Amino acid sequence: MASFFRRVSKSKIGTAVMAVVLLAILASFAIADLSNVGTGSLGFGLSSSTLAEVGSEDITDRDISDAMQRQLQAAREQNPNADYASIAAMFDPLLEEMIDERAIIAFGDKYGFRPSKALIDAEIAGLPGVRGLNGQPSIQGYQAFLQRAQLTDRELRRALNAQIVARYLVLPASAEAYVPVGMARPYAAMMLEAREGQAAVVPYTAFTAALKPTDPILGRYYEANLARYTVPEQRVVRFARIGAEQVEGISATDEEIAAYYKANQATYAAKETRTITQAVLPNQQAAASLAAKVRGGSTVQAAARDLAVALTDQSRAQYASAAGDAAAAAVFAAKAGQVIGPVRSEFGWLVAKIESVKAIPGKSLDAARAEIATKLTAEKRKAAIEELIYKVQTAIDSGSNFREATAESKLPVVTTPPVMANGTARADPGYRLPPDLTAALKTGFDISPSEQPEIVELPDDSGYVIVSPAEVIPAAPAPFAEVRERVLADWTLAEGLVAARKAAAEIVAKVNRGVALTDAVRQSGAALPIQPMKARRLEITQANRDALPALRTLFSLPIGKSRLVPDSQGRGFFVVKVDKITPGNPLLAIGLINQMSADLKQAAGDDYARQFVAAMRKDLKVRRNDKAIEAAKQRITSSGG
Repeated sequence: MASFFRRVSKSKIGTAVMAVVLLAILASFAIADLSNVGTGSLGFGLSSSTLAEVGSEDITDRDISDAMQRQLQAAREQNPNADYASIAAMFDPLLEEMIDERAIIAFGDKYGFRPSKALIDAEIAGLPGVRGLNGQPSIQGYQAFLQRAQLTDRELRRALNAQIVARYLVLPASAEAYVPVGMARPYAAMMLEAREGQAAVVPYTAFTAALKPTDPILGRYYEANLARYTVPEQRVVRFARIGAEQVEGISATDEEIAAYYKANQATYAAKETRTITQAVLPNQQAAASLAAKVRGGSTVQAAARDLAVALTDQSRAQYASAAGDAAAAAVFAAKAGQVIGPVRSEFGWLVAKIESVKAIPGKSLDAARAEIATKLTAEKRKAAIEELIYKVQTAIDSGSNFREATAESKLPVVTTPPVMANGTARADPGYRLPPDLTAALKTGFDISPSEQPEIVELPDDSGYVIVSPAEVIPAAPAPFAEVRERVLADWTLAEGLVAARKAAAEIVAKVNRGVALTDAVRQSGAALPIQPMKARRLEITQANRDALPALRTLFSLPIGKSRLVPDSQGRGFFVVKVDKITPGNPLLAIGLINQMSADLKQAAGDDYARQFVAAMRKDLKVRRNDKAIEAAKQRITSSGG
C-alpha cells in the first residue's frame, strides 16, 4: 500500500506499469488484513461468472484468470518450472487488488470524478516505448507496450483510470498526515537501545554422526515425501528448421539480372542534379524586375528577401514535381550560373539562378551486376522460404503428420532427448538445446503429440521451425534407487534438525531456570560454539542474513531469558540469551528523532489511505460471490499450469 502512494507521487505511471506484472498498472492495494466491512458474502443476484461487484464495476472469472496468467508468466521468468499451484498464494491478494481497483473507479464515477479520454491518452503517451524516434506516440509502439505488459487496451485504460482517481482523491487524503515530535521520541529511544547477550549455535550436523539409516527407513521417508522427488514433465520434441540452409542453392540468373537492369534503367542511367536558388512572384512585371537585378549581380536572396528559396541537389523529376514541367525544362536547359525567368509556373512567375550543376555517372550492367544479384537473390530466397512454409502448412492442414510433412519437403529434423520445459535434459546434464530453439520449445510443451505440428518464427529473422512433441513423459517421482543419495541427505537433515531442536529446547529450559548458558551447553553433551552478541536496535536492518534471526531475538527478550530461533537457511538453531539492556537516549541523536517523525508520518499517511479505500468499499457495498470465488480459485490453482 505504501509503495503505491510513493510511486504515484514520485514517478511516472509507466514505471509502475512495467514493475507491477500482476495487474500491470494499478498499484499494490494488497490489503490482506482489511476486513470486508459492509460486503455481502452470499453473492445473491450475481452471475456464476461474476466473482464480485463494486457499484457498476464487476470482476469476472476471466479477469482473475488473466491476472493469474500474467503472474504465472512473471514467475516463470525466475523459475521455468513454476505452475499455478506454486503461485496459489497470490490468488486472494490479486482478487483484493482487483476489488480495490474497481472500488476506486466506481467511487469516482459515483461522485462525478471521471478521468477524460484525453487525460488517459496523455498518460498512455508517456508509457515506455509508446513514443517513436520522432518523439510522437505511435500505434506500433503502443501495441508493442501492450504485448510486453500482457494487457489489452481495455485493461490498461481501466487501470490508468483507477490510478488517476487514486492520485487525485486518495493521495491528497494521505499526504498531510501529522505526527507530533513527542510521539517520535520514544521510537527513537527504542531504536537507540543497546543490548548484550550470547548465542549458542546448535547445528544439525552435531547430531548426525551416529545416524545409520537402513533402506527400509529411507524408503518410508521417500514414500512420505514423494512430491519432493517428483520429476517435472519431460518431452521429446522434434524440430525441423526452414531457413537459409534450405534455399542456399537459389540465386539470381543472368537473365533476371539483365531484365531487372533494363526495367530500372532510370536508376542506373547517368543523372544530373542542380542546386537552384529561386523566387516565385505574383506577376510578370515584378518577376522581370527581380530577374534584371539578379542578372546585374545581386543574389536572389538579397533581391527577393523572404521569397527566396534554395533547393539543393535537385533531379529533374524532383524539381518538376514541385515547380512544374515548364519550369523544369527551362531550369535544366540552362548552364551553371545562368539566370532563368520570368517563367510561368503553376504558382506564379518564377525567377531562378542555377548555382551549380552536378553530373552523376551512370552504371553499366557489369558495374551494377553484383548489387542487383544480391538484391534479387535475397528476394528469391525469401519467396522460396515462404513457398516452402506454404507447402508444409498445406500438408499439415491436409492431415499430414510431422514426419510426413517434413519428409515431403526434405527438411532436416532435430530431435531432443527427454527435456524439461527449461530445455535441460535430466538424463544428460551436458545437453544444451540450441539457443535459437528456446522460444520454440514452449510450443513443444503447449501442444500434444496428437495435435497438428505448429510452425514457429525464429528470433532475429533467422527463419522458421516446425515443432511437434514426439513423446510426453508425465511428471512422476524418480525411482528410489536413482535418488537414494538425495533421500539419504534429506533424511539425515530432517533427523538432525529434530535432534538439534530437542537439544536447543533443553538448553533454553535450563537457562530460563537460572543455569548459565555455558553450563547448559556443556550439560547437553555436544560441542556447541557460543558467540557474544552486542548491538543497537537500529543495527538490525544492517545485519547480514545469517545473524538476523538471532539479532531480532536478542531484542525481543527480557534480561536473563533465552529462546531458540531457527537458522534462516535451515542449518540448525540459535539459543539466544540477553545479559544486558542499555536504554537509548534520543537527545543524543536529534537527526534520528526527525527521521522517525518522517517515517511515522508516512506510516500514518498510508493508514489514512487504507482507511479511505476501505470507506470506498463500504460506501459502494461490495458484493462477493464466495461460491464462484472458491470455484475459480480451485480451478486455477489446481490446474498445474
